Amino acid sequence: MPRYLLHHRHLPHECGAVFASFTGHESPLRHTPTTASCLYGGHEIWWEVTAQSQRAALALLPFYVATRTTVVPVAPVEIP
Repeated sequence: MPRYLLHHRHLPHECGAVFASFTGHESPLRHTPTTASCLYGGHEIWWEVTAQSQRAALALLPFYVATRTTVVPVAPVEIP
């Protein structure tokens, strides 16, 4: 199944809305750790997911978050 990196950006005052938007959204991403820079002033979040398509990958996120998210196809590589 294809893998994608979901890269989300928001403004500092939007943090609360971003996290609250997951409350009403059924997603396997809820209650799982991911990487974010909010605590350091970056206000970006990254998820690595598997999904059938880019559209399916975005559907894992609430609409409020998905509209501010870029989907990047990724694959594992071995660094020589």
